[in-house]
This record gives sequence, structure tokens and C-alpha cells, in this order.
Amino acid sequence: MKKVIILSLVCLLIFAFTVSCKPKAKQAPPPPPPQVKEQPRVEKVEPAPVVKKPELSEEEIFMAKSLDEINRQHPLKMIYFDYDKYFVREDAKPALEANATWLRKYKTAKILIEGHCDDRGTEDYNLALGDKRAKSAFDYLLSLGIAQDRLKTISYGKSQPLDMGHDEAAWQKNRRAQFTIIEK
Repeated sequence: MKKVIILSLVCLLIFAFTVSCKPKAKQAPPPPPPQVKEQPRVEKVEPAPVVKKPELSEEEIFMAKSLDEINRQHPLKMIYFDYDKYFVREDAKPALEANATWLRKYKTAKILIEGHCDDRGTEDYNLALGDKRAKSAFDYLLSLGIAQDRLKTISYGKSQPLDMGHDEAAWQKNRRAQFTIIEK
């Protein structure tokens, strides 16, 4: 009988052990919480103060440029003359008036009025004619109220042609008064 009791105890222990080791039923994981769409946060951000670059006046821009830069822009218009003449033509007066307006705008600017001729005639004759052409433009600007100390003249005669041709079209381009800014 002792064997039966021991055997029943062993069976009971095995049974208890298998029952306790039995895998538990797997539980399904809980469902995820419902997603709530978050409203984007609107943060009131103060805009950074806009730093404006100081705007330069036309006078300041003018003063910042070199004389070469200004002369390359050709703010002053050339005028042309008839053959062997030095009187200001009617079609040249608007150009001289525009030049006077520019000079009134830039009150410190000084200009050189260059008298030029075509290649016909002697050097001495063309130097004298170029001088008369420059002086004629000078006088017209004086009559428009430009101060004499802002204007200088020079004659180049036929030594600096714009057009090297030897026909009327080339000669017309070379009979001129040209304006160069020499001081700001």
C-alpha cells in the first residue's frame, strides 16, 4: 500500500505541475486609443522688425559714382553744327536745355565743353572753329542760368573724330560740341 500512496502522490504532483505550467490563454492587446487630430498650434510670433536700408537720394548716388562712371552714362547730350558754322541750331536747343536742367539738379557739377570739327580745313582753322563752337554752347548755357564758373571750354579741332569716314554722314557726326563732367 505504501507504493500505491507514493504513486498516487507522484501522480498528484505531476498533475499539479502540468496544470500550473499550462500556458495561459493569450489576451489580445488592448486597442490603441483613438487618434485625435491635433490642431496645429498657432503661436503668435512677432515679426522681426524690418531693417530698411537707407534710401540714397539722387544727389548721394551721384556723389558715390566716379567721374568715369558718370560720363559713361552720358547724362549730357551732344549738339551738332552745320558745315563751317558755330551758331547753335534750333534742333540743338532742346539738348542744351536738358543739359542745363541736369546742371541745375547737380549744383556742384562742373563740365568741360569740347568743340570738335570734321577733317576738312587746316588744323589752325579747325581749332579756331572748334573754340567758337564750344563758346557758342557755353554762352547758351549761360543764358539758361548756369553759372560761368561751372563751365570750361576747349577746342580739339579735327583731332578727335567720332567717325573716321570721309563722307557727309561722318563729317556731320564730327561737327559737334561734346560735354564732359570734370568735377562733382
